[in-house]
Amino acid sequence: MDEKQYAGCRENIDHTPEDFPYNVYLCTIPLDFRSVQTHWHDEMEIIVIKKGEGIVAVDLTAYEVHAGDLVFVCSGQLHSISQKDACTMEYENILFRPSLLRTAGFDMCSERLLQPLCTGKIRPVPLVTAVSSAHAAFSALIGQMDKLCDARPHAYQLAVKGLLFQIMFLLLSECSQLPVPKTDRKSLDKVKTVLSYVEEHYQEPITIEEIAAQCYYSKSYFMRFFKETMGTGFIQFLNDYRLEIAAKLLLSGDGTVLDAAMQSGFENLSYFTRSFKKKYGVTPGKYRKE
Repeated sequence: MDEKQYAGCRENIDHTPEDFPYNVYLCTIPLDFRSVQTHWHDEMEIIVIKKGEGIVAVDLTAYEVHAGDLVFVCSGQLHSISQKDACTMEYENILFRPSLLRTAGFDMCSERLLQPLCTGKIRPVPLVTAVSSAHAAFSALIGQMDKLCDARPHAYQLAVKGLLFQIMFLLLSECSQLPVPKTDRKSLDKVKTVLSYVEEHYQEPITIEEIAAQCYYSKSYFMRFFKETMGTGFIQFLNDYRLEIAAKLLLSGDGTVLDAAMQSGFENLSYFTRSFKKKYGVTPGKYRKE
């Protein structure tokens, strides 16, 4: 799995081909990467936990997931994936653009059912576990899609599209819907503003005053808002973000440890080394050689 796919917060990467916007990735944490930082994209995403256990957060709510669990992420929803303790987790990512399910002209199904789901006016409960009445049906549909994509018989795309419609039906009919309060939506939009700014400016010095101004908040209010919303202080979040960038640079094998530190926004090599070892358990030099 290419770690560059998860380098940004607002992903502009085309995960899916233009002619049939549907794709599948198989990933393992921590073997492929240690975590997938908080991000969002236009594609809808189904995360199928194959083995082990881990943590998946959707719109900043963290869920412990285990083998067999399914997580549904709608277009534009913030989400992240991380390791739980020392556990390994294998999972399948299914990504598809909502446009795959739309038709030209007025379509009641699209306008009244799919559109509210895709635009975030309603959200299904993200986590479907084995105790859910719809779990077996979801798993069977996903299994059929996987088999079709492996074999790729002629016109398999039609069958995959039909199965996706059935999955949308189950989401709307069998899973509880969560209307998004305006206050929560505003908070999520502010978080997206912060994440986008960090993504664009992490190589530069960023002060609390500067990032607070992006949200039109005072410094004190921003610090409280970010801590309550993200569960960590902004400076810690920024350092972790920069360290993840540095780790990816080190694994790429290009440049020195100093290059990785400077390119990820650290001006002091000693501070970078101490912070990196605290987060990853080894020095940057040893991490690159592992």
